[in-house]
Amino acid sequence: MRISNWRLAITAILGLWCLGTTAVSAAAPTLPENAAEIHLGVASCAGSTCHGAVVPWQGSNVLQNEHVTWKEKDAHSRAYKVLLDPRGVRIARNLGLADAASAPECLSCHSDNVAADKRGKQFQLSDGVGCEACHGGSVRWLGMHASGVSSHAQNVENGLYPTEDPQARAAMCLTCHVGDSTHVINHRIMGAGHPRLRFELDTFTWAQPAHFRIDDDYRKRKTVVDGMKTWAIGQVMALQLTVDGIADAKRGRDGAFPELVWFDCQACHHVVPPSGDDNWSNDLRWHKRTGTGLGPGVPRLNDANFIMLRVALGRIDQGLANTLREQTLALHSASRQGPDALAKAAETLKGTTTRAITAINGYGFGKADVAALIQALVAEGRSGELIDFGAAEQTTMALSALLAASKDATWLNEAQFVAMNTALSQCYDAVQADRNFSSETFLTALNGFAAAVPQF
Repeated sequence: MRISNWRLAITAILGLWCLGTTAVSAAAPTLPENAAEIHLGVASCAGSTCHGAVVPWQGSNVLQNEHVTWKEKDAHSRAYKVLLDPRGVRIARNLGLADAASAPECLSCHSDNVAADKRGKQFQLSDGVGCEACHGGSVRWLGMHASGVSSHAQNVENGLYPTEDPQARAAMCLTCHVGDSTHVINHRIMGAGHPRLRFELDTFTWAQPAHFRIDDDYRKRKTVVDGMKTWAIGQVMALQLTVDGIADAKRGRDGAFPELVWFDCQACHHVVPPSGDDNWSNDLRWHKRTGTGLGPGVPRLNDANFIMLRVALGRIDQGLANTLREQTLALHSASRQGPDALAKAAETLKGTTTRAITAINGYGFGKADVAALIQALVAEGRSGELIDFGAAEQTTMALSALLAASKDATWLNEAQFVAMNTALSQCYDAVQADRNFSSETFLTALNGFAAAVPQF
């Protein structure tokens, strides 16, 4: 099922997502795995009178079947089990690990791998990425939460992680979906057979089966942030972790080579013209990109998040968007000058990402932003900036977030939404598989989406 259709189904189930201009938090709280709270285990949430009901309860403020949804439909519940699959075993063997299911470098993302002294009696690593991996160790807030005597704010004070806050959610999700200093994801892991990582906060939030519903009760307890702001926050924080990794002396290099996980896969992994083939010109993949300043045969950094953030900032602070463009060019140039120059350019970008978070937090996205952001994304495509698979993929998910936000805010009627969603499916088809990616096909689909956008 395409992600565009996942969004359609979720919209039908959950109803309208209320747009607001409330700023998200200035700084993310301590991540669940790093906090002092004890994790009691998935079983502590799975009682039939808690979140373990088979079907949603009638008349309840929450669904009550959250555990069943997670266990049966959420990929996070299977995160540990895939380490035991043939592919997991092969990756571990290729990396020289005795067992993926006991290797800290694997468990840090494939389970709730908290320290041994923070594991309760019912806690099991084999539960995978369970409730407390996202919602925080429950030893102090579970009782009050179950009894209903505490507010959401009080639960957060007692260790509940505020996943409704997109900045907090991004800080948590991106540690594994991009990587950080304690969740090291590198090119060696990819070379050993690990799937390529991809992530966009708003799309991936809704691609997982929702185990909550946004209704009046939810809005009373929690802040609801619109999808456009969630998308923008996800982009800037992904970029921040990327430049952190590039600037890190330990993670930015691998022997004589730069750490290639930060580079665009298709810059190297593409069809090589075979010797003696008169039709070889049909297989050429390289195209000039003015946004990098690099020539052919040069591995280029994966700057998909840079492009997306620049588009978002174009609606908020054009001066900051221009600064990001200049610093991105400088980063690409520094990649050819040596590790010290590259690290220095990445450090410079860190300050810009901090300013970008502040700018996004202070901005209220509205109806006029939808068409403007779509037009800006299309312009990037027409200028040749979306010829890389990763950028095309991020653009498609950005369009999904914009479409969903428009639907949720009732800015589109049903016919308009269906037309745009149908056009979006063509973009998803174009980025279905990196090995078959054609920038020309994607641009055609992108233009088709632009043509389906009504006058706002």
